[in-house]
Amino acid sequence: MKIKSLYISAGQKNVGTLFVSMGMMDILKRNLHRVAFFRPVIFSKNIRDNDIDFILKRYNLDMEYQDAYGFDIDYVENMIASKRLDELINQLIQKFKKLENSYDFVLCEGIRHSSLTSTIEYDFNMLLAQNFGSSIINILGAKEISVQDIYENILIENENISAHDCTHFATFVSRLSDKKYLELKKRLKNHDFAIYLLKEVKELDIPTLEDVKEALDAKPILFSPNDNSRVTRNFKIAAQSIENFLNQMQEDDLVVLCADRSDIVTAIIAAFYSKEYPKISGIIFSSDTQIHPNIQKILLGLKEFNLPVLSVAADTYQIAKKLTQVYSRLRVNSERKIALALGLFNASIDIKVIEEKIVTQKTEVITPIMFEYKLFEMAAKKRKKIVLPESGDERILRAAEIVLRRNVADIILLGDENEIQESAQKFGLNLSEATIINPFTSELLEEFADVFYSIRKEKGLSLQGAKDAMAHINYFATMMVHLEHADGMVSGAIHTTADTIRPALQIIKTSPGVSIASSLFFMCLKTKVLVYGDCALNQNPNAKELAQIAISCAKTSRAFGIEPKVAMLSYSTGQSGEGADVDKVREAAQIVKSLQPDLKIDGPIQYDAAIDKSVASLKLPNSEVAGEASVFVFPDLNTGNNTYKALQRSGGAIAIGPILQGLKKPVNDLSRGCSVKDIVNTILITAIQAEQK
Repeated sequence: MKIKSLYISAGQKNVGTLFVSMGMMDILKRNLHRVAFFRPVIFSKNIRDNDIDFILKRYNLDMEYQDAYGFDIDYVENMIASKRLDELINQLIQKFKKLENSYDFVLCEGIRHSSLTSTIEYDFNMLLAQNFGSSIINILGAKEISVQDIYENILIENENISAHDCTHFATFVSRLSDKKYLELKKRLKNHDFAIYLLKEVKELDIPTLEDVKEALDAKPILFSPNDNSRVTRNFKIAAQSIENFLNQMQEDDLVVLCADRSDIVTAIIAAFYSKEYPKISGIIFSSDTQIHPNIQKILLGLKEFNLPVLSVAADTYQIAKKLTQVYSRLRVNSERKIALALGLFNASIDIKVIEEKIVTQKTEVITPIMFEYKLFEMAAKKRKKIVLPESGDERILRAAEIVLRRNVADIILLGDENEIQESAQKFGLNLSEATIINPFTSELLEEFADVFYSIRKEKGLSLQGAKDAMAHINYFATMMVHLEHADGMVSGAIHTTADTIRPALQIIKTSPGVSIASSLFFMCLKTKVLVYGDCALNQNPNAKELAQIAISCAKTSRAFGIEPKVAMLSYSTGQSGEGADVDKVREAAQIVKSLQPDLKIDGPIQYDAAIDKSVASLKLPNSEVAGEASVFVFPDLNTGNNTYKALQRSGGAIAIGPILQGLKKPVNDLSRGCSVKDIVNTILITAIQAEQK
């Protein structure tokens, strides 16, 4: 049965309700344009609800906060106590139906177990789901419960849902140890309702520095936004001698001390730079004590000092007491935890089964968030190995961790393993699942040089020249792709476009039948994704080259789920203009039509006629492309590069790219100003391209 709403109900405290809500919203938003989130009952209307705030911001939902909840506990208790339950239910139904009528889907999150009282009973969630007509997802916790009890709870909950005449969508069992997971999996082989088992991931329960900062009302002394995501596994009070304290330090410890202990502060700084000591997560100065100016001078003068320093007004004893009560929260900016959580969720469920049960209306709308989620989904189908040669860049390491945590690709980092792990520890990252290869000591170096020599010797390359070339990380990485040690490569964060593309053209070369490598950008607008090519590589292609660019763009477009309707752009539409530039575009369009007669293509055509139906009806009324173009091929680099940047900077579009196309195996270039998100998207696209080769 197809459904338009889901109701998430948790049977116990701390079982990951927001975690499941986020996972389900992730699936919904990659398939549907307008999705609403609704909590019938929240703790207080005077305190912003964390789950609503998180979901609205994380998924950029088109709804107001006040529309995302029904009433607070005080109101609900008063209504029930005054025997006005039916009236309360009707009021909640009205709020829910208003959302259901306005959106493609509504995801509801029920009342917290901790909010249940003698007045508000557990079955209140069932009653609401029944009246909303929502299928139920129930969540059961496995922590400190035997496998037998878990198994019985699953069956009891299923019977309870059926007894309330509700539709049971799925049961999630969370916080399972590896042993319980395996035992429970054996027992649940032959059940006719969906059960998904979620393993316990300890890091999701470990507080971050942002949790600590908020709980202690700490002031940043030396702190960057990235430090918020650092985990704090334990805390230590630095009250002993330097020698004893250094022996007690462990990985990700949070150290509490008075700032006037200059000896300890200096020792911690030295230990942070030493490879012999674990990397702590940060320092807290107690009682608002001030660090000595000379010590502060040392800190400010250190290159790449990444150790966060906070200050708290309370004394050491009060801080220690509060630290025992700090708990982990999932926050919108907790990208590391979000990546870990979504990786676990997607690995534990059957996404196709869930999608088949959900109404997925046919729509032309593709939002940026839908497109980006689609990239994760496509890349995860068959994990590919992507090599990242620029491991010395912090953004590359952060992107690599996100990709690994989401379980969408395997990552190979090039560089010295000790240096990479040292950097990862400094930045508070976990790159244990990455493969690290040092090109300068690798046994592959000699083989790569020999292969490159055989490829380029007719061009005058000497064997020594081939060896020198392989000492460049981009040449080494490209050869890894060529010889199938990796499936794709992403570079350019600290190298020029030429440094990335030249090795690919010399070693990998273009695909059979492709005369020219080219590039495109995915331009993510508010409700659609357009393809722009070539905006980064070929300066002034001739008609044959322009035709090849159009064919490559159409192929790439189709591979990423965008139906290609190709507009060959010019300053003239149809037969209205003349001149060498227009003739080139007209000839290119004719070449494409002769080579691929089934491809929808038109040109020459002006941009307004290609994108706007009203203009198209006047200028090119009988065209299959005009007014509906999805692929825009620019006549030269000058026009394409300026247009995409204008749309990006002035039109608010998100530009993903440049994406290289036409090569036998995927290599992609990054902008040197790229963000972590840009790198993640490019890795995903490279993995998807590798799957389709």
